[in-house]
Amino acid sequence: MARQRKPQDVSVLHGHHVVTGQELRATFEANRNADDTARVRRRVLHGIVLVLLIGLIAAGIITALAIINGKFSIPTAEPAPKAATACPSATYDYTPNEQVNLNVYNSTSRPGLARTAADEFLARKFVVGAVANTEAGYRGVAAVISGAAGQSAAFTVQRNLPGSDYFQDGRQDGSVDVILSQDYRSLAPPELVDQTPGTLSCPRESRRVADDDLWPVMPSAAPGS
Repeated sequence: MARQRKPQDVSVLHGHHVVTGQELRATFEANRNADDTARVRRRVLHGIVLVLLIGLIAAGIITALAIINGKFSIPTAEPAPKAATACPSATYDYTPNEQVNLNVYNSTSRPGLARTAADEFLARKFVVGAVANTEAGYRGVAAVISGAAGQSAAFTVQRNLPGSDYFQDGRQDGSVDVILSQDYRSLAPPELVDQTPGTLSCPRESRRVADDDLWPVMPSAAPGS
């Protein structure tokens, strides 16, 4: 009896798989989908880049218009401003003692110092108001303080208080404050007081207020003097 032959597999030829039309179409479809996806991604990327470029151009135009209109300025390196001096440069005449109203304060630990100095000013016909203790960051002989209206009177006080330093505050009247510090010893002898015109004596850097929190020197009266 003759042996029956196996049906031949049409999908295999000489040991190789034969691609069918259906498989070929499926491959083309997959490649087309991949191309479409890549094309969409490229379009999205191009769109993002375009939007960013448009935004940068718009920002540049707005900034340029702001600079032209003076609404925006480009910072440039400028030299630091020179420190302004607080010392008046005017020349003052000696004000008669009896026209000077002053307050005397003691910022030292020496009891009765303000009272003793106030009595000496009174003996020279100065008009003395407050006499008290105070706390101040000033270190030196004495701080002489007034507003702009009292600078001539402060000049007279300084001529009687050699070595004192002048400070200006915001008061509106012509009164003068004297704050005695640790280096104070006494007033100048009356016969040696120079009454010729001159300028106020302001502190050297080493004699400025030691504690910035206490600047400017503002008397804060305490019991006793």
